[in-house]
Amino acid sequence: MSLLKRILVTGGAGFLGSHLCDRLVQQGHDVICLDNFFTSQKTNVEHLLDWPNFELIRHDITLPIWLEVDEIYNLACPAAPGHYQYNPIKTTKTSVMGAINSLGIAKRCGAKILQASTSEVYGDPEISPQSEEYRGSVNPIGPRACYDEGKRCAETLFMDYHRSNNVNIRIVRIFNTYGPRMHPYDGRVVSNFIRQALQNKDISIFGDGSQTRSFCFYIDLIDGIERMMNGTDDFIGPVNLGMPSEITIKQLAEIVIELTGSTSRLIYSDLPVDDPLQRRPDITIAREHLKWDPSTSLKDGLLETIEWFRSIDLSKYRAPTPHY
Repeated sequence: MSLLKRILVTGGAGFLGSHLCDRLVQQGHDVICLDNFFTSQKTNVEHLLDWPNFELIRHDITLPIWLEVDEIYNLACPAAPGHYQYNPIKTTKTSVMGAINSLGIAKRCGAKILQASTSEVYGDPEISPQSEEYRGSVNPIGPRACYDEGKRCAETLFMDYHRSNNVNIRIVRIFNTYGPRMHPYDGRVVSNFIRQALQNKDISIFGDGSQTRSFCFYIDLIDGIERMMNGTDDFIGPVNLGMPSEITIKQLAEIVIELTGSTSRLIYSDLPVDDPLQRRPDITIAREHLKWDPSTSLKDGLLETIEWFRSIDLSKYRAPTPHY
């Protein structure tokens, strides 16, 4: 039996955070889920509230908090364009101040801490696939910079806390991920397409649909995050986690229409500013160090996600709150 730990998950009521809490609670760990519900839903963790080893704290990680923990998964930050651009100042503060406060806990407690970074640190890449050595092509003053640069700064803070204070860190760079509990109005293509298809509405495609993305199912992604946290201390990352194959946005829309049996039509509009034309991870390092490779097919993952979207009441999902 593995050693039971006290684990803090910031952003624990979000899409990925709630699935991570599920797994850690079921393993028997004492789990503290910290979230301010800026973009997440309490319903994502409602089923865990009666578990004796689960605790939910409503708190904004941009403000200090004192907790005694063994491990920290720092997932707190709006991760979808529709959310992180809604309040860009809040997004930057969450990435930067959230990292500082989370690292402060880790330093004081001697806790291991993992940063959920993003493929957005690569910006609109000039090479494909993107390896961890690629330094990116990011517009620091564009509308996406609040997220891109916020996450890049968070990685800097993690590395400096590691070098200066010997904090035991891990950094994962998460590529496009999908699955049940995605916010239906988060602006991601998977959630947009499924919601529109189930309502037989026109499916909105930005640009001509030839831009590509790589879509990883949440189960595979959570497995990669856990492997990174539980791996050897001599490998701190960063490491790419994502599906190594890519698909065009138009192809994704056509697959969603087929799987839902929708009568939706494709409509096209202008490509947003700084929207990447390609996004595909090189996962050589993850395969070597973590023995990790995503195995869920896009069709199987989409079918499960579509069934979840069919089961929810869209009226119960609210937009982000505009506080700073």
